[in-house]
Amino acid sequence: MTNRRQFIQGAGALALGSALPFDLAFGASNLTVGVIYVGAKGDYGYNQAQAQAAAIIKKMPGVKVVEEENVPETVAVQKTMEAMIEQDGATLIFATSFGYFDPHVLKMAAKYPKVRFAHCGGLWKQGNPPNIASYFGYIDECQYLNGVVAGHTSKSKKLGFVAAKPIPQVLRNINAFTLGAQSVDPSITTHVIFTGDWSMPVKEAEAANSLVDQGCDVLTCHVDGPKVVIETAEKRGAMSCGYHASQAALAPKGYLTGAEWDWATPFKELVTDAQTAKPQPNILRGGLKEGFVKMSPYGAKVAADAKSNADAIKSKMAAGDYVIFKGPMKDNKGGSAIASGTAYAQTDIKLESMNYLVAGVVGQI
Repeated sequence: MTNRRQFIQGAGALALGSALPFDLAFGASNLTVGVIYVGAKGDYGYNQAQAQAAAIIKKMPGVKVVEEENVPETVAVQKTMEAMIEQDGATLIFATSFGYFDPHVLKMAAKYPKVRFAHCGGLWKQGNPPNIASYFGYIDECQYLNGVVAGHTSKSKKLGFVAAKPIPQVLRNINAFTLGAQSVDPSITTHVIFTGDWSMPVKEAEAANSLVDQGCDVLTCHVDGPKVVIETAEKRGAMSCGYHASQAALAPKGYLTGAEWDWATPFKELVTDAQTAKPQPNILRGGLKEGFVKMSPYGAKVAADAKSNADAIKSKMAAGDYVIFKGPMKDNKGGSAIASGTAYAQTDIKLESMNYLVAGVVGQI
């Protein structure tokens, strides 16, 4: 709400970070939680997945949730965080968008050391304020499974990927999707178009249409709101794999499956930590095994062999017994991405600094 962002701390008022009793901020059975979204909560995508988790923690005993949507990755989010803390008494803030982290969460966490901050996707490191938890999930496992299903289903052997920005999390998803498809047919290529930002509906539609025009018959994406990409694919007669939340309702004919977040898992853990005064983790990660991510149900066009193959790999992933990124692996410029004999577990932090596209991806960073 506008009044939160316009909130100005009264002259002479003490900052909550220094004034709030330690036991209230870090161990309160009655807890006010602030949740901030960069877009609309009903975007069929990134923000909706976070909002679904917020709706679940609202039902936890002693928890009050205050929310604000459409908060840009600017100083505006600092004003929103400060207002939630000062006006609403929030002692746990979920800042859900990637661009909120630096400098905004870093600055507010330093100002309010007795308030817990949970940020999605940013990589906490030594020297950052200790009251920050960075939560994220290994959704590239699900994107790999998307690729397996797409690889079985595609007739053109050309897949399309609409991406926002070439940051490590996005590159990791593009690469996992491609590797999943190539596990079915090594000749499959993934054609990538970067739009430049998280929510660019016009550019997303243009990119989706361009990919279909190039012969891509299965599309997926990594943007905040996949609605435009999925609907465009459906209108053009292409198939699609979803992202963030289920978009099955938007594409009853062409939706194959999707990579979904299950943010309720880390949300509940971090809320419980705050209520019981348990120290929060600075890095909180999980995949299929831990219940941080999940797959959309299969659509009508997914064949039995595709389901069987994907389900078998999913079972191995859930048991922690499947490696996506292992050498020898080349990048799409002909160089070595991963050396022979090297394999990265999902928990390897090096994967969170990925800066390449694998061989078979048509596109540039």
